[in-house]
Amino acid sequence: MTETLAEKIRHDLPKLRIKQISETLKMFDEGDTVPFIARYRKERTNNLDEVEIRDIQSAAHRIETLDKRRAEVIKIIDEQGKLTPKLTSQLQAATVLQQVEDLYLPYKQKRRTKATIAKERGLQPLADAALKFADNLDELAQQAVDPDKELPDKQAVFDGIHEILAEAFGDQADFRKWVRQNTNQYGSIVTKVKKSGKAADEEGTYQQYYDFSQSVKSIPSFRTLAINRGEKAGILSVKIDVNEAPIDWHLKANTVGTHTGLAAEIVEKATLDAYSRFIGPAIEREIRKELSEIAYNHAIEVFGKNLYNLLMQAPLKGKIVMGFDPAYRTGCKLAVVDQNGKYLAKTVIYPHKPAGEAKRKAAKGEFIDFINQNHVEMIAIGNGTASRESEQFVADAIKEIKTPVYYVIVNEAGASVYSASKIAREEFPDFSVEQRSAVSIARRIQDPLAELVKIDPQAIGVGQYQHDVPQKQLTEQLDQVVETAVNQVGVNLNTASPDLLVHISGLTKSTANNIVKYRNQSGKFSNRSELKKVPRLGPKAFEQSVGFLRIVGGTNPLDNTDIHPESYSAAHQLLEQYDLDEADLGKPVIAQKLSQIDFNQLTQSLAVGKETLQDIIKGIETPGRDLRDEMPAPLLRKDVLTMADLKSGMKLQGTVRNVVDFGVFVDIGVKQDGLVHISKMSEHFVKDPSKVASVGDIVTVWIDSVDADRHRIQLTMVDPTGDKK
Repeated sequence: MTETLAEKIRHDLPKLRIKQISETLKMFDEGDTVPFIARYRKERTNNLDEVEIRDIQSAAHRIETLDKRRAEVIKIIDEQGKLTPKLTSQLQAATVLQQVEDLYLPYKQKRRTKATIAKERGLQPLADAALKFADNLDELAQQAVDPDKELPDKQAVFDGIHEILAEAFGDQADFRKWVRQNTNQYGSIVTKVKKSGKAADEEGTYQQYYDFSQSVKSIPSFRTLAINRGEKAGILSVKIDVNEAPIDWHLKANTVGTHTGLAAEIVEKATLDAYSRFIGPAIEREIRKELSEIAYNHAIEVFGKNLYNLLMQAPLKGKIVMGFDPAYRTGCKLAVVDQNGKYLAKTVIYPHKPAGEAKRKAAKGEFIDFINQNHVEMIAIGNGTASRESEQFVADAIKEIKTPVYYVIVNEAGASVYSASKIAREEFPDFSVEQRSAVSIARRIQDPLAELVKIDPQAIGVGQYQHDVPQKQLTEQLDQVVETAVNQVGVNLNTASPDLLVHISGLTKSTANNIVKYRNQSGKFSNRSELKKVPRLGPKAFEQSVGFLRIVGGTNPLDNTDIHPESYSAAHQLLEQYDLDEADLGKPVIAQKLSQIDFNQLTQSLAVGKETLQDIIKGIETPGRDLRDEMPAPLLRKDVLTMADLKSGMKLQGTVRNVVDFGVFVDIGVKQDGLVHISKMSEHFVKDPSKVASVGDIVTVWIDSVDADRHRIQLTMVDPTGDKK
């Protein structure tokens, strides 16, 4: 019986049930998006999360690609008249693309090889005779000598037989499968520095790989990518080393066996040559490609996790913020935004050399006046060029201000990309690039998500080797991460930019722009139903998007929750049943009255599933809730440290800036981020740093060592005093 797509997917995802998979596939066919399915169709999927739903989507794509290729191969071989029941069965049983390609290899149209030339000269029957270990092979070879066919002697005939057999053995799927498994199990990646490599590697970036070896099955992804980069730069030579003796024995046992004589000698030589010329190099290419793909996927996954955590950083609400874009020669650009991110004022000061002494002296007074005039409560300093000098300047200046003013260092990666973008030019057409950057830096701590979605995720710089991975694959993954973050948080329908709206479930660039145009022409949305009036936003787009779009202060308080309008009737019935109304949303009385709910009774009376009922209750208890409020708040500072202040054992708090395979980088308030190596992240063994810390986390660290000359700070998250409190 032919397996269904859902049954095939379950082989990849055994923890999921067939019904969960089939229901998810049906919803994809109906045009539902991943965020919508995860949030509003929990009963149909039995609570699958976005990761599991995307896994189903990926598995379906892989299987459909495999099935399509299998059908193509069967058709091609059948047209050649060579499709047998056994081969058909083998192709149907293949579960990965490589198996299909291995089975197809003998039938694949090749360029003209030495083997095809030998066949053209009529030597295939002699090759068949050799495979049958014919006793009269020498006599047959003598009969085949024909100068007109460029077979002047027996040696030329034997050479032709050799080529036919070697190519045939090289094409055998069983041989390739066995060699592949053996090499994966026992092979090692070996790297050496090339003669000219050391000169090209001026900073010694690849020094650890000058004479390096590690088993194929244990090499970590970050090493694979580093080795690939060193090879591409012409610094390293790379190969897979494996003990060939067991491979030779296996191949000979399955071709020559116990046979002896001339034919056996020819078959044995052809077998060994098949491995040396065809199978070995092909398997090495395959394994290195597979290792690279695993490493690419892992690097993309790491980037995605870091990006998600960066986007989900807690917003700093209700503060007037100054963005401080540091620079030396061109001066520091300052821009102030109000509590809602609206631009208020900008200026330029020159606190650093090479500015003249008069400008430098005037900078502090100008800075303090600018703060007082605009009632600035928080300063966001970009972490680029002149950042730490600017931090020292800010720390000294705010000591002279009577009202409390704090500062925070903001990762400005991608700010220059945004500042030169079409989005930024449209928003601030009269600003310089640096002034736009200052506004962006200020907004990044007010609402990281809303600001960072304006920037190409690849420019944000929270990954590892992101420039070495397939860019299309990276872009697709990062787009999914942004989509997940935006929909999990939700957006204010009356303030969201098109750049934010485009990531909402069901919306496109066109419909996102149409929403903003409608808002500009007709005024603010007063309720979610008005969304239906937006041009080209049809019923399906409305269904998919409306639950993620919030209206603050509208005519219907439920519009400021993540309750979908399709559940409003149930929400109203619930409120009425407990003598509540919409005005009570978010008040303690809601939690008090709903604390003793009988879920079984209510799901029947309201005709909703348990999961939907739970979400309705959560929505009416916490309208306008923001998941990011549960995340660590930015680390605020009033004073600054220098490298000279750091002493071994010193305890500090810092912000995690990046998470990589070998540890985490932490901003502790000095010019250089410190590294907590994976071995210093816990007293226990840590396999994955992302299980211990995430981008944006506030962590306690201790100084392990400081190398001022190389600007390197080694940190530890393990208390060196042994205090476990």
